[in-house]
Amino acid sequence: MAGIAGKVVAITGASSGIGEATALLLAERGAKVVLGARRPERLRALAARIEQAGGEAAWVRTDVTRSADLNGLVELARDRFGRLDVLVSNAGVGLISPLDDLRVADWEQMIDVNLKGVLYGIAAALPVFREQGSGHFVNTVSTAGLRIVPLQSVYAATKNAVRTLSEGLRQEAGDSLRVTVVSPGYVRTEFANHIDSEVKAKILDSMDAFGLSPDAVARAIAFAVEQPDGVDVGDIVVRPTAQA
Repeated sequence: MAGIAGKVVAITGASSGIGEATALLLAERGAKVVLGARRPERLRALAARIEQAGGEAAWVRTDVTRSADLNGLVELARDRFGRLDVLVSNAGVGLISPLDDLRVADWEQMIDVNLKGVLYGIAAALPVFREQGSGHFVNTVSTAGLRIVPLQSVYAATKNAVRTLSEGLRQEAGDSLRVTVVSPGYVRTEFANHIDSEVKAKILDSMDAFGLSPDAVARAIAFAVEQPDGVDVGDIVVRPTAQA
């Protein structure tokens, strides 16, 4: 199936930022979107907004650290729309701090959300894609994995783990499945909300100074999704021109 219209797309981390922008853009272009995130009130409002604009949407509270929740997201897509064409694994957390702070709980949370959350999505969607004979994984990573800087070691490690995982998945996928990795740079999102105050201020300053709108990343995802079945857009980097 070429193009976007009619495709069923499940999105994690859909309640704000890149996930929300992606849901709105793909729905506007005719996709049926299935929204997953931990904040049901935001999902409900987003689905209503899409439906009021003439689109189709379903939603379910989804914590990507729970494999059962990813299974539920995929099952909702099939129950509501009969299939699943694309899984956008976008949920992520960046708890930035010096390694000397030894914030082991933060490290574990980033591994659970950023890496295991993607793995749980693959486990839920891959059998469905195999059964259908088609499917597309879109995994959101980060430019933090392309240029390693202090304070982001563990965050970058989780994102690069997903990059490696995605390439392995692509090679195992065969000629019927597609795998895309999208690496955003600074984007004006809620990314910094749970970061240590000193680091948070620096990141917010950069976001305010030259951060992209989430719509820019959504357009990159839409570009990959709309390609014909035989075209696999493997890796897209989307960052501000002012970003080092």
